[in-house]
Amino acid sequence: MALTRKLTALTFLGRNVRDQKCRFFSVSCFRCGTVVPFKLSDIGEGIRDVTIKEWYVKQGDRVSQFDNICEVQSDKASVTITSRYDGLIKALHYKVDDVALIGDSLLDIELDDDNRNTHIKQSTLDNQQQQQQLAKIESKHSVESKGKKQVTRYGSEKALATPAVRRIAMENDINLKDVISTGKGGRVLKEDILSHLEKISASPVRNMVEEKPAEKVVPIKGYAKHMWKTMTQSLSIPHFVYSDECNVNKLTVYRNEVKDSLKEQGISLSLMPFFIKAASRALEKVPQLNAWLDEENQALRVHKNHNIGIAMDTPEGLIVPNIKCVQNLNIVEITKELNRLQELGRKASISSNDLLNTTFSLSNIGTVGGTYTKPVIVPPQIVIGAFGKVQKLPRFDDEGNVIAANIMSISWAADHRVIDGVTMAKYSNLWKYYIENPIFLLIGT
Repeated sequence: MALTRKLTALTFLGRNVRDQKCRFFSVSCFRCGTVVPFKLSDIGEGIRDVTIKEWYVKQGDRVSQFDNICEVQSDKASVTITSRYDGLIKALHYKVDDVALIGDSLLDIELDDDNRNTHIKQSTLDNQQQQQQLAKIESKHSVESKGKKQVTRYGSEKALATPAVRRIAMENDINLKDVISTGKGGRVLKEDILSHLEKISASPVRNMVEEKPAEKVVPIKGYAKHMWKTMTQSLSIPHFVYSDECNVNKLTVYRNEVKDSLKEQGISLSLMPFFIKAASRALEKVPQLNAWLDEENQALRVHKNHNIGIAMDTPEGLIVPNIKCVQNLNIVEITKELNRLQELGRKASISSNDLLNTTFSLSNIGTVGGTYTKPVIVPPQIVIGAFGKVQKLPRFDDEGNVIAANIMSISWAADHRVIDGVTMAKYSNLWKYYIENPIFLLIGT
């Protein structure tokens, strides 16, 4: 009898909570703990969705606050999600490589008794944030009336849909922006996809399209999505390219003399750290190139620190992390930082901190065999340099004799709105001087 009264009270409490639109928890039975959704919180920088890269937990695992839950990949960086609660993992809602939206539930967790109040406070905050996000989304969409049902047509904004709905759309070659959505906040539902398919199935054009050869649709996500955005911005920049070549004979000798010793310490020394340090030394003489362009005020924001970005090819696409304060680092310190970033790049786990505040960028196309290239500026920066592969070519020495020389091409792309050819040539000559006379990189003159 006492148990019946308790269950009745719990039922009444659950109905009360639902009436107040505060769907914070559910109770499966009298003895079980509170099972709650663990939502993906806003991780900032305008990010709306992420790709699940790795789960650190599975159903049935017990976790504590601040334990790692999963790693997610946005178009800008990798982020490790940690637990806000102590409890038991009941279910995971996404698989690796699925796309999750900010505010969606990543998993269900059964809370321990001592942190249920924490969940209610957090859920209230999550609910407020979600309502604010929905308000922003709804203000950007034009709403049409269709009978008594409110539907939303999307413009340039990305359509909202669950991973399952996105998969159905992808398999049927449907652009979600073309689908009339009827879900809350403009979310595209499975029923909306099916309705859209029915409308186009009878179309003669559709029937002809269905006869096309089989194809695989590869969504643009992760670092590749960030590249899409930045390179689209770059189209507005009038690029000016200055090219030259330099002799790296002395630099190669210096590097070969010490690389084996450093390798024993776990440090892999390439020519790139010398290129990075030379870029910094040259910026000390031409500081106006270490700047961001403020287009609105038509001004340059010249930076004191040389945060030099290095373009890297990763399994998730091109990314440009940076080595900070290069002006204060020696060759070995730069090499250690470069090795660290390269290791993270191989795992596609570059952190947001390693991507922020890049002031000047370099790209080494020579590592994959390229000789010449025209690099593309990453806004708001105003310069980028690109190196080709080192080639053994015939050249004349000071006495006019033909000798074998290790020659590397270099191309600098500059924003011609703020940089002229003379300034770029002056900088390139300084950089070349340090590379061809590497002793001056070491003695600091």
